Amino acid sequence: MMRPFLELIDFKDAKRIIIEKTKPIERTERIDILNAIGRVLSEDIKSDIDIPGFNRAAVDGYAVIAEDTYGANQRKPKELRVTGKIFAGDNNKKLQRGECIQIATGAAIPKGADAVVMVEHTSLKNDTVIITKPVYPGENVSSKDEDISRNSVVLRKGDILNPPKIGVLAALGVDTINVYALPEVALIPTGNELVPIGEELEYGKIYDINSYTLATLLQSSANIHINRIIDDNEEEIKKCIESFRDMEYIVFSGGSSVGERDILVDIIEEEGEIFFHGIALKPGKPTIFGRIRNTLIFGMPGYPTSCLTNAYTLLLPSIKKMARIPYEEKKEYAILSEKIVSTIGRHQIYTVRVEDGKAIPAFKESGAITSMSEASGYIEIPANVEYLPSGSKVLVKYF
Repeated sequence: MMRPFLELIDFKDAKRIIIEKTKPIERTERIDILNAIGRVLSEDIKSDIDIPGFNRAAVDGYAVIAEDTYGANQRKPKELRVTGKIFAGDNNKKLQRGECIQIATGAAIPKGADAVVMVEHTSLKNDTVIITKPVYPGENVSSKDEDISRNSVVLRKGDILNPPKIGVLAALGVDTINVYALPEVALIPTGNELVPIGEELEYGKIYDINSYTLATLLQSSANIHINRIIDDNEEEIKKCIESFRDMEYIVFSGGSSVGERDILVDIIEEEGEIFFHGIALKPGKPTIFGRIRNTLIFGMPGYPTSCLTNAYTLLLPSIKKMARIPYEEKKEYAILSEKIVSTIGRHQIYTVRVEDGKAIPAFKESGAITSMSEASGYIEIPANVEYLPSGSKVLVKYF
């Protein structure tokens, strides 16, 4: 027989409970820096070398002994003999008093030199350079530890690796790095009405949408394992839970409502604990959150819009906390283009399309994936608000 929800938890309480029960992952792994974008460092990185490691020219010009240029001006320039050229990578030149060497930006300062005269303050006549402005020791020279000093901490535990930080690792000659492991997340689509993509649809059947929307939403924050579609029966569900018992998360889509086949909640209660079943939320009311042993269990609604909405608002923040990745929402205010009637007593997630500063309603119904695909993001309507009039200022949270 069908069982009604005995009590619906408030949306804010549901979010709080999920985050409280989510623990940041402790496992680490060593990976190639080419695969490290977006990953979180699990250790401080200290440099064992100076970068660049040698004094180098900060400008194009001539490497000189600064003292040889003292007193130079337009009326009484100094003349130095050019003994060669230095480009990036050259390191075998040496300078004597009365000499200079043409040098390119970034090239190593030759032995004996202590400054660089900018080319703008010189003129060349045969093998002699005429210098019209003096330089002091160290002028136009970047020191050997200008970028990074030996023994300094250059990256810290908890840093999110991005291209510039990966560039730092490359500069240090580091090609593998220790990072926190990503959560292992199993996605299990349930429902006798579901058909894998590629198979022929029979009347009354639909393709599995949720596995693809959930996987692509979470793939940058977790390692995703998509199970085959299973029937809504106790044996199949228990078998999946057992086979994925070492995962951080098991996410079921479908099988979380109160119909005769909706038995996931019973299994979690039998083998673990239920934190809540049912949220005062539209869409997404039939949501389960619990734990079996050390694995968190999420029971998502089967309707595509409800499932993906819950994933954005409830599941993704939890996965990111587990992965130690900051959860950041892009949001801005817009003007509602038309009146929206809400459901008193249920917090509503309402999809909208933003055009020219206006929020245009995009929600159709919970089973319509176009409610999401045609939307820019969503607005939240509190449970005690019956409607929002046209012209209301609303906060849009972007997908």
